[in-house]
Amino acid sequence: MSFFAILLALLLEQARPLSRENPVHAGIRAWSVSVRRNFDAGREHHGWVAWGLAVVPPVLLVVGVYWLLMRWVGWPAAMLWNVAVLYVTLGFRQFSHHFTRIRDALDSGDEHAAREALAEWRQVETTEVPRSEMVRHVIEYSVISAHRHVFGVLFWFALLAAVGLGPAGAVLYRVAEYLSRYWSRNAIAGAAPVSERLQQSAKQAWLVIDWLPARMTALGFAVVGSFEEAIDGWRFHTKHFPNDNDGVILAATAGAINVRLGGSGLKMREELTTAPIYDDEDAWQEPGVTPGREAEMGHLRSVGGLVWRSVVVWMLLLALLSLARLLG
Repeated sequence: MSFFAILLALLLEQARPLSRENPVHAGIRAWSVSVRRNFDAGREHHGWVAWGLAVVPPVLLVVGVYWLLMRWVGWPAAMLWNVAVLYVTLGFRQFSHHFTRIRDALDSGDEHAAREALAEWRQVETTEVPRSEMVRHVIEYSVISAHRHVFGVLFWFALLAAVGLGPAGAVLYRVAEYLSRYWSRNAIAGAAPVSERLQQSAKQAWLVIDWLPARMTALGFAVVGSFEEAIDGWRFHTKHFPNDNDGVILAATAGAINVRLGGSGLKMREELTTAPIYDDEDAWQEPGVTPGREAEMGHLRSVGGLVWRSVVVWMLLLALLSLARLLG
């Protein structure tokens, strides 16, 4: 059932992408604001209490609906519920239109339009960035976005669905990722500053939840790319990145397609007052360079192929596991 739910959700998301402003994401945003306002008292245990209250109720809600549908209606209704939850948590179209817009602008030689598209996507300053550096940043942002919107969600959904928890994993992963970004801001929409304890709790929880999915994504890129170089990058160059989980993915990507990644992050524009759930973590500012060729247009096409091949591999693996479970 998991395989068909994922397949249907991906097809639905390609045919009718989720709108930027939708009630589900708005509801999660409002819930996180309410929890932070009422439980962020500045102490370490308050941070963990607030994080748990922000994450656990949405997870219990989707699991409860799944169990009720399985018990009283049947597995077809439960599968449709899985599809609905995956539709709002999983998908390429939540970020791929930015990638396509920038790639098409660069293909046509319109660097100004490409810079504007990158600036709009990431809320960064791109005026003084050389073309190769702009391509590098697009590759890095796209790979991390693919992981957080597709591969990480797939991993946690499949893992918890296998033990009867339905779409709980998809919600756990996306809400945890959102809180790690949203609560990392010092101020939110004119509210009181977010305490350091709450920021640390959200970031620590996210690092733990994303630890294994990040390595599975890197392994997938190694399998469908240049395996030996990707594994070497994973082993020897992850430490050059400030975020260990993102570093594993970027180092493996660099080896898989032979591109130089890492380095200073783009300077952020004035911090936004809201953090939409579909955005990614702010650009890193620490140095870290992998071996490889300077980023160029061919690498953008290589990244697209790398991601899609990896999706196909994991879907085939999931299909085989589902078939083995049915036959067993």
